Amino acid sequence: MTLSYADFQAIAGKLKPNGQAFIDGQFCDAADGGKFETSNPATGEVLATVAHCKSADVDRAVAAARRVFNAGTWSRAEPEHRKEVLLKIAALVRENANELAVLESLDTGKTITDCLHEIGAEVPNFFQWYAELADKTFGKIAPTGPSALALVVKEPAGIAGAVLPWNFPLVMAAWKIAPALAVGCSAVIKPAEQTPLTALRLAELIREAGVPDGVLNVVPGYGHTAGKAIGLHNDIDTVSFTGSTEVGRMFMRYSGDSNLKGVGLEMGGKSPFIVLDDAAIDDDLIEHAAMSAFWNGGQNCSANMRQLIAAPLVEEFTARVCERVRAFKLGDPLDPGTDIGSMISMDHKAMVMDYIRSGEDEGATKLMGGNSDLPGHFIEPAVFQNVTPGMKIAREEIFGPVLGIMPVQSAEEALAIACDTDYGLHATVFTRDIDRAIHMARSLPCGTVSVNGFSEGDIKTPFGGYKQSGSLARDNGTEALAQYMQTKTIWIST
Repeated sequence: MTLSYADFQAIAGKLKPNGQAFIDGQFCDAADGGKFETSNPATGEVLATVAHCKSADVDRAVAAARRVFNAGTWSRAEPEHRKEVLLKIAALVRENANELAVLESLDTGKTITDCLHEIGAEVPNFFQWYAELADKTFGKIAPTGPSALALVVKEPAGIAGAVLPWNFPLVMAAWKIAPALAVGCSAVIKPAEQTPLTALRLAELIREAGVPDGVLNVVPGYGHTAGKAIGLHNDIDTVSFTGSTEVGRMFMRYSGDSNLKGVGLEMGGKSPFIVLDDAAIDDDLIEHAAMSAFWNGGQNCSANMRQLIAAPLVEEFTARVCERVRAFKLGDPLDPGTDIGSMISMDHKAMVMDYIRSGEDEGATKLMGGNSDLPGHFIEPAVFQNVTPGMKIAREEIFGPVLGIMPVQSAEEALAIACDTDYGLHATVFTRDIDRAIHMARSLPCGTVSVNGFSEGDIKTPFGGYKQSGSLARDNGTEALAQYMQTKTIWIST
């Protein structure tokens, strides 16, 4: 059944978000009683008072996680049992999808349409997919002579820490929790301080599904308190982090300053959208160009803001993409007719506006948008032309609704500009020549290359970045399991 704006407002009116930490199967306050508020970025309304967890709370969570891990009630359970419980989590998320989507929309400023898709489809599918994988992950036998039997087995790494971003709170929680639990790890999760509410509600559903107390713990707090405590904890075995490159560097240092725990990083990007001279400037291409830059208000690490367009196509492309962007509706995120919601905070809005002013100051031409004189943390989507590779808006991650058009004279010039960046997360290439498509895809140093359409892949394909966009770890696909498993050799002399 399709719900209306009034339906979503009614759901919002009934919500009573719980901001307490979730440790050892129970909701609780921070040990020192510390609290902070989380608010709706579209309206400024305070949604809940949230426990501000610090080192003592992380210590409690890790102790609970270690106790249950060592007891083996989850870590050594039959994989079929873990599968069954994870399938129950998927079912419970589906049953509560409307409530979770409204809660996420309120806490993030994301559109209800995006939240419904992510939480009604993607989140439960992640739990279901890794549930089905739980009893299908095999070790191997190494070849030996008759004097030995060599077994190579996979075991859960132990305690997994996960530090989540604010732009896709529940999806990112599922990306990390589902594979970690599927292989038998216990987990300590820190949601972003801006968006803690859906992760806490998910913890409640995970308990209801039958995950033993202590296996999953959620410690809301700030990066310099709860996040740092997770990074430095000597009894956490691996950490998966999604967020900025700056903070990712901190987690590498935390590992070196503590127990040399494994660190999986998925960080920032400056992804190119490349249109070669043989591409057709049709409705499909324009839709992908607009959505690649403005999906989630541009608050997306793989946003394709650098749009490198073959010079003969620039005039037509620019006119058509501006026409499409004008059709975007900016407004109340709970309205199903809204296409773009708010920025996450006033500080983030100010940072994005600084980038827009920088583009104008450095000589790019703003064709449309960029107005911020709106209630809440809203910014109209902006389109620039005459962007050059050295400009700040062409080199730094903006994380906001800004699209920059850069004309290129050849595929090789597009490739050179695209590669001239510290990042390597994503790229999109449009061409009707399969040889050129393969050449570009093989030449771009990034984790995902999407051809003739903007896409990050799906649950089956690994996601992560080259260079300063990530580490060797990957989320999604079977590759995600590697972050949460150890490899052991058992050599048996016969």
